[in-house]
Amino acid sequence: MSDDTGRRAAMPSEEEVRRLVRSVVEAVSSAPAPPRAAASPAPAPALGSGPAGAPSEAAGVSIAIGGDHGGFALKQVLAKWLADKGHAVTDCGTHTADAVDYPDIALAVARLVADGTCAVGIVIDGAGIGSCMAANKVPGIRASLCYDISTARNAREHNYANVLTLGARLIGEGLAMDIVTTWLATPWGAARHGARVEKITAIERTYAAPGTEGRAG
Repeated sequence: MSDDTGRRAAMPSEEEVRRLVRSVVEAVSSAPAPPRAAASPAPAPALGSGPAGAPSEAAGVSIAIGGDHGGFALKQVLAKWLADKGHAVTDCGTHTADAVDYPDIALAVARLVADGTCAVGIVIDGAGIGSCMAANKVPGIRASLCYDISTARNAREHNYANVLTLGARLIGEGLAMDIVTTWLATPWGAARHGARVEKITAIERTYAAPGTEGRAG
């Protein structure tokens, strides 16, 4: 196995993520407070992180990708580029430059991620905002609009985003590829951010429960 292959982090499944989040929350809740004089422990390494240096892009990820008419051209480029890199790409459309409604495309991608068919999703429209809103209405989805390397890294490490949205009219092909590469390569920082991500899920559960429409409990 090459050094590069060894650095590639396997993408955890949603079930594994939830199990790890629960264990982190339980450990934090039950741990006794450390003595004041004790030195702070070193932070735990991020999940899936390899040796020192920039993380390598995860290999063989199953990716659902889609774009409306505004994102069609960039979607075509990214879908082929990802497939050429060895990822299993499911193209959710659109398949022409004719006008379509971005919520339909966002839903098609989000469903495949939510039901476990694909590990992650990418949705592209003109600005990326509407697709992000639509995808986040699907239970289990944490969609994030990213427009540079920093937001791509933050979305994965801090929020464990499982759907990436892009604005084709705001970024070019080169930057889009850099964002996708960083987003796929960045490991999740469960030790530090797991409890907060679980709170996002708790909000979702509250509003998804019968009889709680429009109120927080």
